[in-house]
Amino acid sequence: MLNGEFPKNVLVIGWVWPEPKASAAGDHMLSILQLLKAQGCQITFASPAQKTDLSAPLESIGVHCQAIEVNDASFDAFLQQLNPDLVVFDRYMMEEQFGWRVEKVCPDAIRVLDTEDLHSLREYRQQQAKAGSNNDNTALSENAQLHSDKGIREVASIYRCDLSLIISKAEFELLQNTYQLPQSILHHLPFCLPQAHKSKVASQETPEFEQRKDFITIGNFRHPPNWDSVLWLKKLWPEIRRQLPGVNLHIYGAYLPKKASELHNQKQGFLVHGWVDDAYEVMQQARVCLSPLHFGAGLKGKLLLAMSAGTPSVTTAVGAESMTDDQWPGLLAESDNEIAQSAVELYTNKSAWQSRHELSLMIAQERYGSDQWGQNLVDAIAQISADVDRHRSGNFVGQILRHQHHRATQFMSQWIEAKNKLSKLQDE
Repeated sequence: MLNGEFPKNVLVIGWVWPEPKASAAGDHMLSILQLLKAQGCQITFASPAQKTDLSAPLESIGVHCQAIEVNDASFDAFLQQLNPDLVVFDRYMMEEQFGWRVEKVCPDAIRVLDTEDLHSLREYRQQQAKAGSNNDNTALSENAQLHSDKGIREVASIYRCDLSLIISKAEFELLQNTYQLPQSILHHLPFCLPQAHKSKVASQETPEFEQRKDFITIGNFRHPPNWDSVLWLKKLWPEIRRQLPGVNLHIYGAYLPKKASELHNQKQGFLVHGWVDDAYEVMQQARVCLSPLHFGAGLKGKLLLAMSAGTPSVTTAVGAESMTDDQWPGLLAESDNEIAQSAVELYTNKSAWQSRHELSLMIAQERYGSDQWGQNLVDAIAQISADVDRHRSGNFVGQILRHQHHRATQFMSQWIEAKNKLSKLQDE
């Protein structure tokens, strides 16, 4: 037992290798790793995924990297040698795959789940949006999300962990009030501003109205809400452009597919650029960020980026969810006409733009620039480490789920492992 001391030997099991320049999730994971390093932790980041050109050089910040395999006993040997006292699962899929092995080899290790967002909620909203676009009057009930296979899997994974990190206040309340999860195993940890942006936000060193031009949107093209938003913007843009001739819309994002690059139209001012190395730089050059979202979950990294750059935004209620407490640093709209008119209004009305510009920087600094969020997490983990057994005794449902899930997952994993070994022997 750690007797209240913060765990020093940390293993993070990643769904992917963090890509902070490609996604908000990658930036969020990097901030967690930096927080753990600040506590003097020795960190090992392990993942079964392949690294990409956009993967962060974790070794440069003192994080050891380890490739691992699913359904393979080599992970058990690796785990036994490392003997971590804190294990962080990056999304519920990693807890499902490796959680039973962690409990078997390192039963006293504190287990933390970084949810990023509720995948089941995003999927449910996507189904709702699709049903709406097809004029289907049969509305999906809330139970469709609560009782979906993915929803059940996510909630079960949260129950099996000692603490789960929830970035959205709305999702925190959903888990607590609707799913009835105990607050003791939930922790609200929103996005935090990168250190490089904090000083700029604090000094308000961002371009003013006259120094900016054009619209911008940004987002990883592999993320379904982002691609849907680009298609929506393609539909909206002719009306905006008609009222603002000569103004362009710049579209940035990692993993640009051919179907997106084919939307590029220089004559219409619909400019699809793909990935950009410095998203903050292009964001602060734009006058307005356009980010209409039909569906999504969690917090929206592109909108936090806009706030930190002092760039007012036009988005929907889904986009703004949990990002602020009340006032939006831009305009909210839902219909095609409302979004187009809001975009034109914010782009041309200097007074309206200026007030939202100032509000953007204020929210970015006060809500996302504080170090208190990180300290709260450190305190929560330290409190659990003071008496892990007592903490777990208050989560009886979690004990039941670990008992049942780990048996089923263990047997399935061992069956796959045996099958793979047999296949290799037959190939020799």
